[in-house]
Amino acid sequence: MTILLKAITIEILVINNMRRSKKKPIVERLEIINIAAEGKAIGKIEGKVIFVPGVIPGDIVDVELHRNKKSHAEGVVLKFHQLSDNRIEPECEHFGVCGGCKWQQLPYASQIAYKHQQVLDQFTRIGHIEIETVRPILGSASTYNYRNKLEFTFSDKRWLTKEEINTQDEFSERRALGFHIPKLFDKVIDVQKCHLQGGISNDIRNAIRTFCFENDYTFFNIKEQHGMMRNLIIRNTMDDQWMVIVSFFENNPTKINALMQHLKDHFPQITSLQYVVNEKRNDTILDQDIIVFNGQDHIVERMENLQFKVGPKSFYQTNAPQAYELYKITRDFAQLKGDETVYDLYTGTGTIALFVSQQCKKVVGIEYVEEAIIDAKNNAQLNHIDNASFFAGDMKDVLNDSFIAEHGRPDVIIVDPPRAGMHADVVDTILKAAPKRIVYVSCNPATQARDIALLNEAYQTKTIQPVDMFPHTHHVENVALLELRKD
Repeated sequence: MTILLKAITIEILVINNMRRSKKKPIVERLEIINIAAEGKAIGKIEGKVIFVPGVIPGDIVDVELHRNKKSHAEGVVLKFHQLSDNRIEPECEHFGVCGGCKWQQLPYASQIAYKHQQVLDQFTRIGHIEIETVRPILGSASTYNYRNKLEFTFSDKRWLTKEEINTQDEFSERRALGFHIPKLFDKVIDVQKCHLQGGISNDIRNAIRTFCFENDYTFFNIKEQHGMMRNLIIRNTMDDQWMVIVSFFENNPTKINALMQHLKDHFPQITSLQYVVNEKRNDTILDQDIIVFNGQDHIVERMENLQFKVGPKSFYQTNAPQAYELYKITRDFAQLKGDETVYDLYTGTGTIALFVSQQCKKVVGIEYVEEAIIDAKNNAQLNHIDNASFFAGDMKDVLNDSFIAEHGRPDVIIVDPPRAGMHADVVDTILKAAPKRIVYVSCNPATQARDIALLNEAYQTKTIQPVDMFPHTHHVENVALLELRKD
């Protein structure tokens, strides 16, 4: 348990560094009894619920309270008296400091059990929705190395470990390439090995860091806005195609070409090697020109007989094998016979729409992001699909009576909205359209339950299927099948 105890100590240090010095109430020997929504654990004292991050059921801890209300409070751990018997050793050496994979100390069977219960609680306790069938949560076949996209940050403000701070030495080398420390936007942990993406991902990142160190490349200072190296994006596909995008803040053609040539020479596996010079104050590259240094301007993901072009700005589900399972569930819930008109709302790059297009007469996709609709149309053309049409615009403005009159009343509506869920106007339009079935895919069961409660008078929730897309996090997807109630 050495690594685990070290990680817990570091996590307490990070949290305490973010607290104010003002004294707050302390609860001693609080037993953690359950996991609540958003991944926070809970304990109770005299009927009052205490929400605590970074702990699991079975831990006994001293907690400093903040946001102290009459019925509940939130707190941070000051001391561990007893560790839960259910704790396991985290796989990652950066656990407790890095902001990702916060549930590594929980066995995977426990993780998905808590996620399943979270979905059920949102529907029954909050939404008060009756469900005919609740399927067991579908766990991920891979719990590590499952992501196909990671974004890293260059910084000249490396996060120092407790051991380094205690030495009182001066650290002249503060450059780092890794992830931001939670809630400390200007501090980055230098990541040697990340277990989220397999293959050559770690080798590429470490090779870039070494090359930059050896050739005196400056790393970005987010506060003062200077330094050459800014961000790194690494993407891959299930059949091992790789895309690397290096983001520079300073336009130094000599140094840019030297680094990119180094990557080309040492990693011939890279299918698409690109870079961007981003001199803006924010990191987003969606509005920037991205230059292909070598190879193609995209990689291709394959699913059944379909191909999906993934460019540097494209959205694609980051757990591709589990996305395939999610899409199969969605298609199964739609119960298509071949003569239906299907609307795919919040279609993104059209992956679900194209996935079901071969089982229906016609599919219509709507999405707010214009670039995503361009990808959807390109992917339809790539796959020779001519019964899918895509439209860009704000959902509440596009999906109206005249749109439905022009494109046909939907027999089935598939919705996959962002975490905020659906706008009330969209819910009203769906009720007017009165499709036979609604398949609701959600990354936030709380807003999903809220929306389904609004549909509940007209629709019966037949089946829900939770799906774990992100092992070692509290996030969970859920697919719900709604059928029009019979008069």
